[in-house]
Amino acid sequence: MRTDQILTRLERVFARLDREPERPAHLQTPQMSRHRVVLLGSTLAFYLAIVVAVLTTSWLVRLDWQIMFFRPYEQWPQLHAFLDYLVVLGQRGPTAVMVAAWLGWRSWRQHTLRPLITLGVALLLLNVTVGSVKLGLGRLGPHYATEIGSAELFAGGDIFPSGHTANAVVTWGILAYLASTVVTRRVLSVVSAVVSLSVGATTVYLGTHWVSDVLLGWSAGLLILLALPWFEPLIARTEAYVFDLRELLRRRAETGRMPAPVVSALTPLLSAGGKWQLKPVAGTVGDSAAAPAAAASAGAAAGYSPAHRAVAHPAGRPHLIRSERTPVTPVGSRRPAHPAHPAHPERAGTRGTAARPVAGG
Repeated sequence: MRTDQILTRLERVFARLDREPERPAHLQTPQMSRHRVVLLGSTLAFYLAIVVAVLTTSWLVRLDWQIMFFRPYEQWPQLHAFLDYLVVLGQRGPTAVMVAAWLGWRSWRQHTLRPLITLGVALLLLNVTVGSVKLGLGRLGPHYATEIGSAELFAGGDIFPSGHTANAVVTWGILAYLASTVVTRRVLSVVSAVVSLSVGATTVYLGTHWVSDVLLGWSAGLLILLALPWFEPLIARTEAYVFDLRELLRRRAETGRMPAPVVSALTPLLSAGGKWQLKPVAGTVGDSAAAPAAAASAGAAAGYSPAHRAVAHPAGRPHLIRSERTPVTPVGSRRPAHPAHPAHPERAGTRGTAARPVAGG
């Protein structure tokens, strides 16, 4: 009984790995509900409050300096090696590759491109929004700070908001966003929240970001996830366009094959003497039934009308060399015989020649 139970579980696992025969009907796209709108507005207000607090050098900036002087990496040095690996979960390159591989398998299994396109849209929004704020404010990190108590803004830096934190929220949160069941969505939401919080806290521990950088990174990533339903129509149109383009290329590849050419149609051509003639053109074996239509269309393109229609010549005779041809003129002289002149009967059959004397005369 134990062996049968193990085999049944393995069969279930492999059944999940197989491709479904068609796109599942239970896949639903998240909608911009009232609850989501409220969360989006609250997160946006929190985002703006952090920016204003840093711009005005408020208590949040003082908290940044206090934690920087505390130096967590010196308080708990035994965690340094582990957290160096944990922070990789927030780097854009490795996380994008891992998540894209998983979503690519889901796209193949469910016959849909929505997971991959959604990931691409989310990463594009992340790069545009977070990158523009980074370059616009130009804040320096704790290791490069120049003035104690200063917000270190507009100094050529690029750490506000935290890119690692925002990327962890978006990359791992997209898995919960694309979950197909409620239970899976809740579990993945908790996992993504724990990973993003851990990555943000790790950057503060390593001294690469201020606390305010991490807070703004969390809110920036959450804003992108909450706003994704607004981009669902664009994602659907992009998926439909890609599928249509694939079908077009497939049809072109199937109809673009060229078999061995054979004579199957006659094309009218205007000869030098002004008469229409029929010339064989190359086609395919299956085009014999369409030969008259092809000849008619070719004649119409060249200005050929039905009044000039000609009858095809029968099969020609084998080509003969000149010596084997039947002569078209009788053998002998081509000049006609002249009648005898009454005064000179001896000149009959001659022209332009003088009478020769008979020998011995």
